[in-house]
Amino acid sequence: MRMTEYRFITRNRVGKWYDDLRDAQRFAERIGAGFLDPGGRFVPYRGTVLEFRDRG
Repeated sequence: MRMTEYRFITRNRVGKWYDDLRDAQRFAERIGAGFLDPGGRFVPYRGTVLEFRDRG
């Protein structure tokens, strides 16, 4: 079974790979990639890139 992994990349930092997009979004603040607003929606900072890969 294939699984997709997600991480955020900023100009200066690279996040860890996560099995779930929501987890990657939740921890994006640690590398300065974005934040969750009060409604729970992810707000990326300018220049943030979402990278994903299939792990199989």
